[in-house]
Amino acid sequence: MIDLTSMSKPQSVAVVGASPKPGKIGHTILNNVISSGYGGKIFPINPKEEEIAGLKAYASVSEVPQPVDLAVIAVPAARVLDVARDCGQAGVKSLVVITAGFKEVGAEGLELEKQLVETCRKHGMRMLGPNVVGIIDMHTPLNASFSATSPQKGEIAFLSQSGAMLVAILDWSTQVGLGFSKVVSLGNKADLSEIEFIEDAAADPNTKVILCYIEDIVDGPRFLDVAARAARQKPVIVIKSGTSQAGAQAASSHTGALAGSDLAYDVAFRQCGIIRAHSMTELFDLAVAFAKAPVPKGNRVAIVTNAGGPGIITTDNVEAKGLQMARFDKDTIEELRANLPAEANIYNPVDVLGDAKADRYRFALEKVCADPNVDSVVVLVCPVGVTQPVETSEAILEMCKKFPEKPIFAAFMGGESLAGGASMLAKAGVPCFTFPEPAVASISGLVKYNEILETPRDDGTNGLPSFDCKGVKAIFYDVIKDNRLVLLGSEAAEVANCYGIPAAPVVLATSPEEAAEEADKMGYPVVLKVASPKILHKTDVGGVKIGLKTAEEVRQAFTEIMDNVHGYMPQAVIYGIEVQKMMPKGTELIIGMTRDVQFGPLIGFGLGGIYVNLLKDVTFRLARGLNTREIEQMLRETKAYTLLRGYRGEKPRDIEALVDTIRRVAALVNDFPEIAEMDINPVFAYENGLSALDIKITIS
Repeated sequence: MIDLTSMSKPQSVAVVGASPKPGKIGHTILNNVISSGYGGKIFPINPKEEEIAGLKAYASVSEVPQPVDLAVIAVPAARVLDVARDCGQAGVKSLVVITAGFKEVGAEGLELEKQLVETCRKHGMRMLGPNVVGIIDMHTPLNASFSATSPQKGEIAFLSQSGAMLVAILDWSTQVGLGFSKVVSLGNKADLSEIEFIEDAAADPNTKVILCYIEDIVDGPRFLDVAARAARQKPVIVIKSGTSQAGAQAASSHTGALAGSDLAYDVAFRQCGIIRAHSMTELFDLAVAFAKAPVPKGNRVAIVTNAGGPGIITTDNVEAKGLQMARFDKDTIEELRANLPAEANIYNPVDVLGDAKADRYRFALEKVCADPNVDSVVVLVCPVGVTQPVETSEAILEMCKKFPEKPIFAAFMGGESLAGGASMLAKAGVPCFTFPEPAVASISGLVKYNEILETPRDDGTNGLPSFDCKGVKAIFYDVIKDNRLVLLGSEAAEVANCYGIPAAPVVLATSPEEAAEEADKMGYPVVLKVASPKILHKTDVGGVKIGLKTAEEVRQAFTEIMDNVHGYMPQAVIYGIEVQKMMPKGTELIIGMTRDVQFGPLIGFGLGGIYVNLLKDVTFRLARGLNTREIEQMLRETKAYTLLRGYRGEKPRDIEALVDTIRRVAALVNDFPEIAEMDINPVFAYENGLSALDIKITIS
């Protein structure tokens, strides 16, 4: 973990480009540093001024007579490199480069940015930017940004790759009373990125929840390592934009074709414990929830309402979010029956009726919160003539104090008539919404995080045997030496055998007699397939013969295949004919891999054979860190799982062998990054064991 103290809690700050003229970026930055209450030394840098804002100005950082921890640079792009060199020579520890005009403007700007990074590395400086709004730490306090709004102090760290998004959120936050611990504008991420600031925020005692708005991730594997550790310390919530082509591959395999452009981010976030938000509203709803509410111990939700319709809508949302409606124990039901009106619904959702005043809400809430089968509560208040919004809010606050381990969320479903009560809850830190959907979504986020905390970490390597890596290297060496990228079926089967992946025996033959001899050795029936890296769909060119039971049938089939292929594709290079043991029919599955640009290999699993493109019943996980628990969950997400467990009298398939095989495939593609794509389709799953029939491997 790198030390960012000199950036977020510096002993001294130099503002390069400081200006006495209002409206200038350098003026705003200097003013924000001063007005934030920063207690360290402040040095305005401007060769044309002797004094700015009552502070002595210097012509350059190197002329400052004291050490400078942080330099905030706001000068034209053409001057930034000279300023950075001066800072390096002066021993500055960190830079925040506000200036735009680097890689975001084209090749010339990219070259300038590279030189800037080289300068920082030469002098051991760390840099935020360029092209940023700045950095804010409300607990230092320090506002080294040109934001027009200074946020309130709070416990939310907000990292944003978009400067415009950041300043808009800061402006909005003051209106709703949302506070921040840290605010970081990431900009071009030429040196420091969200990775370092997530790690820093995770270790920050003033931060309870980490929010990120990101458009891309530069170092996927390192991001996953850091985020996985951070998520165990405090919730990390990310909204990812620009998903239309992120990590997209020009895929030729079934697995690659089925992997959507945004899929890798979804899978990566889920596997490392990040909670993904899909809108800015959801991002900040979750932020408030995690900053203000306790994490529930389970997913059982109770609803207390004064209106039936909203209660039903909320119930629907609870189930849609994968939560459970709490089932009250006998004592709770009896207490509610004895003390609520006869017309009230005493089961979940509890309907205290439209004439409920604060005392009835208080009673129902207390009984519901005390029930051991309830993990969290949603309170709905609809405005009618007798509603007491302020008094009801007071009752909710009493229950929050009495049951601090259970989150209570409110939905005051109205406007002006309920504003007093809603405002009281918000000021007291109780999440309060206008409608129930965001309340339920926030509880769902809390529950997901509890599941993350309770899931033991496992990097997927436990219990795996050693593999024949040298054998795989030798096969790949021969393929590349032959100027090929696609392995023959026999070569792919050898690779599988090196990693203990069960595959049907297959041998390459170059003559009818050799094919017959190999068939005699492995036993009948056999399958013959043309071996040519240029022919992806062998059946389309008459390149496959199945169910061959004698040597004579094998010899004849060999000749027919060669004739067919030469007729359809006379230019294709044919390496021979593969003779494969014909395996008994099993449940057809696919296990595949496609490599994502950011996060590396993605493992796919689902129904195989002809069903792959028809049903698209495939689910994905990152090969990196893939463990038994994740693989088992992967299987359960597919329709194939119903068949594997035994369907309509069929005996269950060997799920344990399937899990083991997927782990071995993951180990193979992790060990050999040169594998670009891999398809095992179909895999026949049996009552005992399984067999890979057709293995395609493409290397890069």
